[in-house]
Amino acid sequence: MTHTPPTTNSMRRALKRARDGVALDTAEAAVLLQARGEDLTSLMESAARVRDAGLEAAGRPGIITYSKSVFIPLTRLCRDKCHYCTFVTVPGKLRRAGHGMFMSPDEVLEIARRGAELGCKEALITLGDKPEDRWPEAREWLDAHGYDDTIAYVRAMSIRILEETGLLPHLNPGVMSWTDFQRLKPVAPSMGMMLETTATRLWSEPGGPHHGSPDKEPAVRLRVLEDAGRSSVPFTSGLLIGIGETYEERAESLFALRRVARSYHGIQELIIQNFRAKPDTAMRGMPDAELDDLLAAVAVARHIMGPSACLQAPPNLVDAEYARLIGAGIDDWGGVSPLTPDHVNPERPWPQIDELAAHSAEAGFALRERLCVYPEFVRRGEPWLDPRLLPHVRALADPETGLAREEAEVTGRPWQEPEEVFTAAGRTDLHRTIDTDGRTGDRREDFDEVYGDWEALREQAAPGLVPDRIEADVRTALSVAADDPTKLTDAEALALLHADGAALDALCRIADDVRRDAVGDEVTYVVTRNINFTNVCYTGCRFCAFAQRRTDADAYTLSLSQVADRAEQAWEVGATEVCMQGGIHPDLPGTAYFDIARAVKERVPGMHVHAFSPMEVVNGATRTGMSIREWLTAAKEAGLDSVPGTAAEILDDEVRWVLTKGKLPAATWVEVVRTAHELGLPSSSTMMYGHVDQPHHWLGHLRLLARIQQETGGFTEFVTLPFIHTNAPVYLAGIARPGPTLRDNRAVTAMARLLLHPHIRNIQTSWVKLGTDGAAEMLRSGANDLGGTLMEETISRMAGSSYGSYRSIRDLVAIADAAGRPSRQRTTTYGEVPAERVAAGLASDGHLPELLPVLED
Repeated sequence: MTHTPPTTNSMRRALKRARDGVALDTAEAAVLLQARGEDLTSLMESAARVRDAGLEAAGRPGIITYSKSVFIPLTRLCRDKCHYCTFVTVPGKLRRAGHGMFMSPDEVLEIARRGAELGCKEALITLGDKPEDRWPEAREWLDAHGYDDTIAYVRAMSIRILEETGLLPHLNPGVMSWTDFQRLKPVAPSMGMMLETTATRLWSEPGGPHHGSPDKEPAVRLRVLEDAGRSSVPFTSGLLIGIGETYEERAESLFALRRVARSYHGIQELIIQNFRAKPDTAMRGMPDAELDDLLAAVAVARHIMGPSACLQAPPNLVDAEYARLIGAGIDDWGGVSPLTPDHVNPERPWPQIDELAAHSAEAGFALRERLCVYPEFVRRGEPWLDPRLLPHVRALADPETGLAREEAEVTGRPWQEPEEVFTAAGRTDLHRTIDTDGRTGDRREDFDEVYGDWEALREQAAPGLVPDRIEADVRTALSVAADDPTKLTDAEALALLHADGAALDALCRIADDVRRDAVGDEVTYVVTRNINFTNVCYTGCRFCAFAQRRTDADAYTLSLSQVADRAEQAWEVGATEVCMQGGIHPDLPGTAYFDIARAVKERVPGMHVHAFSPMEVVNGATRTGMSIREWLTAAKEAGLDSVPGTAAEILDDEVRWVLTKGKLPAATWVEVVRTAHELGLPSSSTMMYGHVDQPHHWLGHLRLLARIQQETGGFTEFVTLPFIHTNAPVYLAGIARPGPTLRDNRAVTAMARLLLHPHIRNIQTSWVKLGTDGAAEMLRSGANDLGGTLMEETISRMAGSSYGSYRSIRDLVAIADAAGRPSRQRTTTYGEVPAERVAAGLASDGHLPELLPVLED
């Protein structure tokens, strides 16, 4: 690594800023990474003071931790080709050594059992990235043993380790997708993946240490760290120093880690690891990272990450220089095994735990055992620990400190769904009292923690708030739209999305003409009841005011009988559909959705079950270990008839990751609806707008929906969902706009009609969000559908909508009348409604009696 040494003055200034606790920038950090001699000593002293302040604040002054673990190399096959790695091998070598492509379950459990006998509490499962993508032998092994992919085998073995040995799995399966995190979170308290470096050239340039390794692209690895944070997974990461990066690149890597840690509060530990050259590798001639390099990196990391960060340096890679590492600011030694070697660095044996304790004591620190999941996350509990893991973690953790109870018995315990999920609890009358009593408060008590770091989010949101540049002429665009809206270019469509005044009026007239030609003048509506079966949710969507913790005053969960009662009540007053969605309740098993659909169908066989957003589908699939296709097939067999296309928000991850902390990515939403359509389950489609988005995001969203519809034909309608800002956390934090303007609503409705023509015929407007007058205006701007009577509606009302929770049939007909149009009741799929249902609806006017029966808890 060639570099120009820093000047004396620049080093002096940077050291003073570090001593004074002033925030460092990248250039100053790069200078400090080169500190040597007395400068390094000064840097380490200030870093140690920062560390000590953090330990004091955490309630464990003078404590340095480690995890007593076993190392389980589940497979040494990998699709990557890192030039310094001796862990990875090839199928032929495994066969010649008498090994399988993966460790067998018996081999895994033998190591785990022996570890439990020795008092270990962590099973560190390490493996190569996606070996089945490169090696046919790996694919054949997985197929022969009944696993769809490597992640499925990791999940299965994690459950067996929990149940049969009591060790807690810490998973290092390499690059994971958002969906992979959902699959693995219920079976492992913590996971990890080294960032290593953000120096892209070390991956992209021939001869670089990561060249030819798709999973080592820095952008890919940063996305994994972010997805871990979005999924509330306690995550370990870190740097590998001395692989050819510059000091500036090393500093940039540390700041990238800090950004992720600030944004999601999910980085539980950073490992600063020094490169060690190994024989029989392409980098065997590369010099080892010097100890001073490691010490400076640890000290700078401590200053950048701050006092609350947990820093580790592997003790088997430093030739017994324990005191100096402690002096540089570490507070953890990582996993140390009394049983298994470090399979990544097999030439460097672990120190004995007694030896480590003695060296720590010489430096003034007491050695204490922790679990694979760090104390802070043990104490946080939900949403960081899945309910199925809590009994396993609590059996080994000290409830006061979150550290390990060294005397705890390590024994297998059942891994199972919580019992009595559908016990009625909380404010089950919220559907009635939201209109009379309102909500208890405008925000959750954990407002400042659950959504991530608001200041970091402001920085992230800023680029998306820059106004669009309009390059097309509105008059020309209007002419094209009037002639043939399918020929609108993106530039012309964007110009129309910005239309105002007379141009907007003309746009709405054109859209209304297209509507008339496509579907006629009738305004349609459905007699339906919304049933939100729980509002307990820990996903952390920043626009959502509906979600509550289980202990919040407005939290509730309905029993299955209550769900069925509400469906039956709706049928009695003429409903043809129930729309059922709920929060992602941490206790809810993946099969609970089947129970809900089945309960309604058993009580009211003729009711159309329109239920479970794509987020709920993924939640159900990942909790059961089923594929999305398998889960939807089972849901359909249980009674599911169609799927709401909610959870879409804006199908652009740039916006989604500002709006939502832990919701599914856009690509996964698309996968769910495509799969549903292929299985004969139609869905609606939606867009929520008017928050941190811009018209170019609306354009991309609408174009994507049109493409999907051309492929599947499965969308029944497109629903415009104006953002309700009043109680939305992202608005209360001062980041989002106060919802769309009337201009925005008219433009979105009109352009939805034009851009989705002729593929999606029905455009629905939302009376819940716009009120009677607003909905009538949208009917004059290209919309042809009013949605449903709803009978109860809590999501928009919790957000602050002032337009009530239901509309009678007469109310909906009056909205159509106000727009000068006839109206007609429809089914979910826009078919004709049986005469008996029409008569039942008219007899009750399509809404429930004023006083609903009291539903007993």
